[in-house]
Amino acid sequence: MSPPDRSKGEYRSAQHEGTPVSAPPPDATPDIAPAAPAAEPAPPAVAPNEVVLVTGISGSGKSVALHALEDAGFFCVDNLPPELLRDFLRLEHERSMRRVAIAVDVRSAGSLPHLLPLIAELRAEGTAIRSVFLDSNTDTLVRRFSESRRPHPLSQEASALSPGRRKDDRATDGHRALTEAIELERELLAELREVSTVVDTSQLRPAQLRLWMRDLVKAMAHRLTLVFESFAFKHGVPLDADFVFDVRILPNPHYIRELRPQTGRDPEVAAYLEAQPEVAEMLAQIESFIARWLPSFERDQRSYLTVAIGCTGGQHRSVYLTESLAKRFAARSGTLIRHRELDARD
Repeated sequence: MSPPDRSKGEYRSAQHEGTPVSAPPPDATPDIAPAAPAAEPAPPAVAPNEVVLVTGISGSGKSVALHALEDAGFFCVDNLPPELLRDFLRLEHERSMRRVAIAVDVRSAGSLPHLLPLIAELRAEGTAIRSVFLDSNTDTLVRRFSESRRPHPLSQEASALSPGRRKDDRATDGHRALTEAIELERELLAELREVSTVVDTSQLRPAQLRLWMRDLVKAMAHRLTLVFESFAFKHGVPLDADFVFDVRILPNPHYIRELRPQTGRDPEVAAYLEAQPEVAEMLAQIESFIARWLPSFERDQRSYLTVAIGCTGGQHRSVYLTESLAKRFAARSGTLIRHRELDARD
């Protein structure tokens, strides 16, 4: 075996193997350039966590929603200042891959103008962030605050907007001050509401809201989720509806004694409604309308589209059409079914 030719730089190999070698001759010039330091491997790509931003009007149920997400396996943070959102998510990416839910509300009013641009930046960077906005009508919010005897976060700011009112009047007119605080909060959160999935909690019990929140996070894997919701007009139109269809003109099973205690989910009620030509025509036209405009909503990068179907009592006709539409669109998009009045009974 011939000795290593050190004139070609082979003394490096021997040295790396731990074999003692002498220095190369002074006149030896290696014709192979020293190897450049190995480039450090690129850090592995970190898949963005699933982030749910829970926001909305004070008194609409954000604490209940946050507890529901915590039960669903999310790591939850309440009232995180928007300025800390990016740093918090970065730490979460480095530390774990758990799903995160963050509550942001009007208590951080001074930072809210920075929140929308930040959400847009995070989404552009690949963070799967969804915003859920909880809302209720003003009468419900006033009742909830009165029952809990808790002050509204903006009650002082709202009072300051009415300097002409006497001090004793402001102290005694609590209802007016609370209403003004709620309206001020709506103004501050209006832009955030526009880019969020809205959930109307006016008629919801806490158990219903917990169930609806769990359904929402399960459906988030779909590009666009169609939410079909039945309701009773006598209890008000849902605030979260993108489209509202009034089906009170259709034949009403309520006036048939055998069908009165049943619902639109029962086969007997379904058979009765299917036999009515007006029902089939209404169903086909609503389906055609949604199918025509659904691609446009998808191109607009909407996460949810809520279609509300209303009848008088929210028990027969609206329930049947809601169930039927959800079945027809199940193959095209993710679908959720809500029966506001029926769910309240369960």
